[in-house]
Amino acid sequence: LSGGQRQRIALARALAVEPRVLLLDEPFGALDAKVRKELRRWLRRLHDELHITSIFVTHDQDEALEVADRIVLMDHGRVEQVGTPQEVYERPATPFVYGFLEAVGRAEEAVDK
Repeated sequence: LSGGQRQRIALARALAVEPRVLLLDEPFGALDAKVRKELRRWLRRLHDELHITSIFVTHDQDEALEVADRIVLMDHGRVEQVGTPQEVYERPATPFVYGFLEAVGRAEEAVDK
């Protein structure tokens, strides 16, 4: 099985017991970029269908912005900002939040060129 297939199976097993909350700690960390992007979309659709509360831990800005309904940005265990992806991206509350999301802006600029 591919890495993406193994991740889907692991998530299916976790969901089989019908949990009220699902904790995903860097679930796509070991996968290549193309598979990660595909799984983010799949997970977003699954989340929308099942209406389950999920906590998705990631250090990947794109993942956070694409998968989340709400984002909690933390620095050394301290909450820096809570909001929707759009709110956090458009109005970073602290220099840390701005710096964390700066890479996303640079990537978008490169694509636009």
